[in-house]
Amino acid sequence: MNIKSNLIFTLYTIYGILLKVMASKGKVRGLSGQYPLVQNMTVTEGGTVNMTCRVEYNDNTSLQWSNPAQQTLFFGDKKALRDNRIELVRASWTELTISISDITISDEGMYTCSLFTMPVRTAKAYLTVLGVPEKPEIDGLTKPALEGDQITLTCITQGSKPAADLRWFRNEKEVKGAKEVNPSGKTFTVRSSLQLHVDRNDDGVAYTCRVDHVALAQSPQLATEVLEVHYAPRVEIIHSLAVPQEGQNLKLECVSKGNPSPDPVMWTKDGGELPDLDRMIVDGRELTFTSLNKTDNGTYRCEASNHLGTSSAEYVLYVYDAPTTPPPSTTAPLHPIPPDSTALLGTHASDPTVTGNGDPNALGQHGTDHALIGGVVAVVVFVTLCLIIVLGRYLARHKGTYLTNEAKGADDAPDADTAIINAEGNHAHAEEKKEYFI
Repeated sequence: MNIKSNLIFTLYTIYGILLKVMASKGKVRGLSGQYPLVQNMTVTEGGTVNMTCRVEYNDNTSLQWSNPAQQTLFFGDKKALRDNRIELVRASWTELTISISDITISDEGMYTCSLFTMPVRTAKAYLTVLGVPEKPEIDGLTKPALEGDQITLTCITQGSKPAADLRWFRNEKEVKGAKEVNPSGKTFTVRSSLQLHVDRNDDGVAYTCRVDHVALAQSPQLATEVLEVHYAPRVEIIHSLAVPQEGQNLKLECVSKGNPSPDPVMWTKDGGELPDLDRMIVDGRELTFTSLNKTDNGTYRCEASNHLGTSSAEYVLYVYDAPTTPPPSTTAPLHPIPPDSTALLGTHASDPTVTGNGDPNALGQHGTDHALIGGVVAVVVFVTLCLIIVLGRYLARHKGTYLTNEAKGADDAPDADTAIINAEGNHAHAEEKKEYFI
């Protein structure tokens, strides 16, 4: 009986301990679950943001949202501040979510969610508002600019938060500018300057200022200005024939580059007017010769001008004989004949800003007749040298003293007749006197 009583007492004791443990856990859970939970938010100016406050456990206690000025926005599902931009999204014992639209920079700050327990428990969430930079503007551009001018382009954008970044582009290539940031309340005004030494290569070039900002991740703001540069003309002459020959047609084109465009151009020959307008046809910038002849030889000048200056270029024309058909040559020339430097022709500019180009027809000044004659002369010279060398070697090998047959045995004979008779091979035929000369 005692054993049974002890067992029952032990069971009750264990049960009581378990009840106390479970009660203490429920109390701790209730206390921790009654703390509100919030999170910081970031929104772009002009956008909409939802502010949410949650609790895991709530014993019928109300939640409340307050703005940075500690003005109550919503108490439970009851709106406390008259602001049409603020709306209720969801209200329950465990959640209070509100919506703020048309966000401005002034909405930025610390928002508070309160749980009205004893004591009151709060949580704070910071709302960050990104200021959208305004469309940039480019100042300092003068139209038109003159070649050699120094100009400064300035790009300005306002209202960015944080400060925006400005980048310059010359057409598609990025160029570096000087950046300056000035605070203006909670936002910033950003300037970037670009200094230019203007030349003719800047004419028609687009300079673009681009605004990069976290609030413009998908569509950066741009401003573009196209430079118009006025400059004095530069002239060059382009010819259609490398080797002009009699009877051919030749076209000279006066290519002039200037702004404003230097129209029209003027053609002259040897410092005077064109002599034969029937065959020398001027059409705009082109001078065309029909059926060239030797009388067309001379220096032709093209001149162009605008209000900033005058430029000219010259072309020296030499008309070659019409080609003839020579007989085919079977011997190649051994040594090429260099071209005569006195016959070179070309174009040249006479303006300080102009540099002429050489005339390619100077490279073909020797006709087929000259090449053939040069080849023949080279062959003749080569053959003559070979003969002289062979003859010299032959004479060198046969150099010495030679005697006639009468001289043989003359040393022992008392007189000439005896010497002849005693000569070797002539004892039987002394009367036959033979001489051998080599």
